[in-house]
Amino acid sequence: MNQQANIIDLSDRSSDRWLQMGTGERQTPQRKKSFTSDVTVIGGGMAGICAAVAAARNGAKVILVQDRSVLGGNASSEIRVIVHGVTKLTTGLADRETGIIEEILLHNRFMNSQNSFTVWDHVLYDFVVREPNLTLLFDTQALKANMDGDRIASARCWQGPTETEITIHAKQFIDCSGDGLLAATSGAYYRTGREARSEFNERFAPEKADGWTLGATILLSSDDMGKPMPFKAPSFAIPYHGDDKHSSKGHDDRSIIPFQEGFWWVEVGSDFDIVGDFDEIRHKLMGYAYGVWDYVKNSGKYPEADNYALGWVGSVPGRRESRRFIGDFILSESDLVDHKHFEDTVAFGGWPLDEHNPGGIENLEDPPSFWHSHFDKVYEIPYRSLYSKNVSNLQFAGRNVSVTHVALSSTRLMATCATMGQAVGTAAAMCIEKGITPRELSANHIKALQEQLQRDDAYIPNHAASDEQNLAKQATRIVASSTSSGDVKLLLDGVPRDEHGRTHHWASQGLNEHLILEWAESVELSQVLIKCDTNLQRNIMMLKTPRDSENYAPAIPVELLKSLELEAKIGKKWVKLAEIEENTTRLIKFKFESVRTSTIRINLKDTYGSPKVKLFEIRCYR
Repeated sequence: MNQQANIIDLSDRSSDRWLQMGTGERQTPQRKKSFTSDVTVIGGGMAGICAAVAAARNGAKVILVQDRSVLGGNASSEIRVIVHGVTKLTTGLADRETGIIEEILLHNRFMNSQNSFTVWDHVLYDFVVREPNLTLLFDTQALKANMDGDRIASARCWQGPTETEITIHAKQFIDCSGDGLLAATSGAYYRTGREARSEFNERFAPEKADGWTLGATILLSSDDMGKPMPFKAPSFAIPYHGDDKHSSKGHDDRSIIPFQEGFWWVEVGSDFDIVGDFDEIRHKLMGYAYGVWDYVKNSGKYPEADNYALGWVGSVPGRRESRRFIGDFILSESDLVDHKHFEDTVAFGGWPLDEHNPGGIENLEDPPSFWHSHFDKVYEIPYRSLYSKNVSNLQFAGRNVSVTHVALSSTRLMATCATMGQAVGTAAAMCIEKGITPRELSANHIKALQEQLQRDDAYIPNHAASDEQNLAKQATRIVASSTSSGDVKLLLDGVPRDEHGRTHHWASQGLNEHLILEWAESVELSQVLIKCDTNLQRNIMMLKTPRDSENYAPAIPVELLKSLELEAKIGKKWVKLAEIEENTTRLIKFKFESVRTSTIRINLKDTYGSPKVKLFEIRCYR
């Protein structure tokens, strides 16, 4: 039997009885479109955004498919989860992500100083649509992969608001949707639930494998209205009386105070099929969220909440886990806690191993979080965990990658997922350029992928860059007008941050300083890249309640270099090649008409508040 004959044509509108009054004619809606791209990214969360932007910036034509009307996934205004990653190590400080995710968070600092989640949606929108090689499709669900042997030939999609069936043909597909419907329909191997302790020798895994999946949460927030605000629970609220019950056992992680930003532990999971159970879980979570708020307001135990009223309650659950697709390598607990070094590392993480209570709020006998195993330094994520074992042109990034359940308890954090996104987006563009598969890229071109990621300011732990095209490394002399810490020669050592307690920076004594690079013979230049300081030990994600502390920066990092200019010595004269007055990124790119010179000078004028300038790297290219 012809399988195609059994496929419903979602765009068939032949039964329509449409009289178009403007023309006076009967019409048949045309609701079918086809697109072609080099790379198609499914899912517009933080991983998907970074994947799409990375692929586009590296020369590929990209389509980003998002099933909602806003970008951001769990970080969007619909769900409002904070973009955590390597937020806090055992040192108490961050060692946070750079590259595209940092660029996004800095963009938000400049565009959204009021910390509005709805404006944040549009900061992300601006960040995506300004890319010339990138097409964004909102409200579009990728329903099915159309296969050609072991590769995805096209994605069959449905765009609800336009009632349009869309087919997207591409050479490379990246599933960053979290649940991974496209990848699942391609026949890609995946698993759900928890592995047995014996399979990967994971001490945090259960004795026997089971189907438990981390739960979803609906968040809420409240505001002080300056006067008593009574609250009456809606009909669907589920009464909550767990405070006494868990406190008597010492489980203070399920805390009511602070109550202003909601309760992450209002969580419901599944022990079989969390995707299929979504609607039931959402109804439960709505009831539990309002039930806990009713307890806060009306139990009499929290008089400090008398003047507070709900300002926002989510309607879309934020999901932590569903499908985990299988790659050539499954990352497990020991790889993280033992800080295993991989030759194909392309991303990193450092959030604690964080297993939530099986049962969530429906299991008040146990604490909401079973264990937190913190890291003293970041761990590595290999590229082999980011492409499919059996579908040749499929990659993934986010919470659906090739990891065990225990490893997922850390790798699922959004900024960590974003580092994976930049890696697979860059890899997809390289696969297009070379006409190869991700597995072939992994086997034969992994160093080229790592070098490109590092050029684009993605951090790869324990892998110093050695880009042969970087002419700065050929300079015979590099000098600075002053030095307060570090050494100016460290700007060429290939490590773009202070790492493992070792210094890899140069810092000036003040502002209006300069650096000079000289070559024995003249070189042809058209691009200079500089990596400046944004204080990677202080977090810059948007918080619901901004903090100014050793660990959190409430505004634009004062260390960020604001204004600078580039000059070249042509003959006996200094000629200005480029100037930036309002820099907004850690990776500063000077692009200019090609010149031949033996000397360049970088004039470092001002920062956003720091009394000195700190740099980590300088690169020069033809």
